[in-house]
Amino acid sequence: MKIDPENPADLSAQIATAIRDEIVSGRLIVDQRLPSEAEMSDHFDVSRPTVREALKRLAAQSLIRTQRGASGGAFVNRLSFQEAYAQQITTSTLLLSMNAVSFETACEARFALERSCAALSAQRRSADQLADMRAEIHRQSQPGLTDEAFCASDVSFHRALVDGAHNPVLSYQLAGAVEAMQPLMNMITFSARDRARIVALHQAIADAAEARDGIAVAQGLTALEEETQKLAAGVFAARPLKSKSD
Repeated sequence: MKIDPENPADLSAQIATAIRDEIVSGRLIVDQRLPSEAEMSDHFDVSRPTVREALKRLAAQSLIRTQRGASGGAFVNRLSFQEAYAQQITTSTLLLSMNAVSFETACEARFALERSCAALSAQRRSADQLADMRAEIHRQSQPGLTDEAFCASDVSFHRALVDGAHNPVLSYQLAGAVEAMQPLMNMITFSARDRARIVALHQAIADAAEARDGIAVAQGLTALEEETQKLAAGVFAARPLKSKSD
């Protein structure tokens, strides 16, 4: 493991990257104990506080865990897909908010990704996941539901559909699409949408999943995409008119 002292990048970040690369490459394996802070301080020719900061960075990414006691130290952690969801969601949210990605492009990507697991979800979904979708549909039908609660229920509905594929890699890849893109789309379209229309589309998707009809699930998602694009187009078209009236 090496760092470049002449590199302007923070030394602790360089150390964290070097250790991360060792983990990713398999040269450091799960449950392996890392060298002590003193050993790494000597190896990288940096202070122990710099090493400690690097270890904090790795712990924040769930790549290592620390244990106290005589047999303690820093150990390579087994990162689960569930633990990585939050990072995927955060990264997706930042990418969308910091870059000029049009609503149309984000919407197209979001539904294309979800359709990729439609067949597997229809084939493998459990009774509990189907019940979760039905429960969210029922919640969305309640007249007193706030916009925030409707949006949260919308995300939960799609999360249940995606997880119905029982493929952790797909669930991880779709975490950003469902839990980052969907809320951003809801923020734009909530004022224009017809809740009854959204509920009806969700109902059609759930019915298709219950019938284990992957093609119909995909068709339902396509109809939902078209509805979302239409709502957004109406919102964007109305904005100049609103500014003129002000």
